[in-house]
Amino acid sequence: QECLNRQQALSVVRQMQKLLVAQEAAHLQGTRGLRHQLSILQNHLQRLSTKRNEMCPQLAVPLNGRMLGRSLRVGHEVHFVCDAGFRLVGSETRACRHNRTWSGTQPFCRSIDDCSSNPCANSGTCVDGNQSYTCLCPPGWSGPSCQSPIYSCSNTSFSRQPRCAEGRSGSRRCSCDTGFQLQPGGVCQGKRGAKMMEGENKAWWQWDLWLFPTLSTLDVDECQLYQSSPQTQICLHDCLNLPGSYRCLCPSGYLLHADRNACEDVNECAGKQHNCSQGDLCINTFGSHRCVRPKCPPPRHNTSYVKTSAFQCERNPCPMDSRACHLAASSISFHYLPLQANRTVPRVLFKMSTTRFVGDSLRFAITGGRGQAVFAVRRSDRQTGELLLTSPVAGPATLEVELEMSEFSHKVLLGKHIFKVTVFVSPYVF
Repeated sequence: QECLNRQQALSVVRQMQKLLVAQEAAHLQGTRGLRHQLSILQNHLQRLSTKRNEMCPQLAVPLNGRMLGRSLRVGHEVHFVCDAGFRLVGSETRACRHNRTWSGTQPFCRSIDDCSSNPCANSGTCVDGNQSYTCLCPPGWSGPSCQSPIYSCSNTSFSRQPRCAEGRSGSRRCSCDTGFQLQPGGVCQGKRGAKMMEGENKAWWQWDLWLFPTLSTLDVDECQLYQSSPQTQICLHDCLNLPGSYRCLCPSGYLLHADRNACEDVNECAGKQHNCSQGDLCINTFGSHRCVRPKCPPPRHNTSYVKTSAFQCERNPCPMDSRACHLAASSISFHYLPLQANRTVPRVLFKMSTTRFVGDSLRFAITGGRGQAVFAVRRSDRQTGELLLTSPVAGPATLEVELEMSEFSHKVLLGKHIFKVTVFVSPYVF
């Protein structure tokens, strides 16, 4: 067998080197793959062994309520809301802490007592219902709040005393008014020609005056008789007594309703009866209107806004190195709410939510305003917050409250929106 020459030997050596390199690379890749698989298995086993220690105990769902959020791990939150007709007592939000205990207290849902304001008049008995109440009226009273007296009619005759005059000889002559006849026993008796007219909040007599012309001069002041009591008032606002009748009056900014009793708000904005300047926006309120002009905040700390609609401002793109700009609100919206005076509470005035929810949690808070002591914020579901009126407000008044909705992902702020809410409270309850 002939020996390989030098060139052939070098070629064989190179081929063997390539083979060894390929085998070494395959071995190294296999080793790395095996190491990666072992690392994954180790992490999985560690998570399984520590998972029980990273979770808080299961919470109870309140009766007549719901719990929003399923994760029980450390750092996560759950939220509680109540069904309609119930209010939450206890913590609305609870967080799983690092010591594997929950923050706050276990909440429960308490029924809202609609009878707490004693709505039944004239010793009526209130029966609480689901967001309603029923009045059981005593004899002689009727109506939703036992506010209307029940009058009974009878067809029996009635009498009055005759007019008598003494003669010189001691004789006595008596006569009766038109419509009456002198009966044995010296009594003027007439047939009742009256019928009772009934309305929702009043009752009155209508007389056949041709039987009793002397009665036509007697006027009943319905305003004085009925208007002084909230349970029997016949006019929503004010009452003007007229001969044989009355008229209901409404304040400026209202028109008398077709029922001649209630007052209906005039929408000055729709009817172009306002005095707003060009560029202002007209907001109709109960009994009046307001002229507003929402403005975006001035530029500050590399943060500026542009108006994208009549009631909204959007933040301009931030410089890459501006932390203050990235932490500022991405949008600001303006909201104007008309409200009657002394409304019952609690009352939902405003709802806020997002249509592009990319994080894992939303937080709602009141961050400023005037008169914010009468407001509160609560969560109605995972993506919606509500502004609540918690105390009745007497008007006229203007209240302002600033709300913030922040979106987080693993506790990292993704963005926030500011809602500037202005409430115009009317001087009237209607």
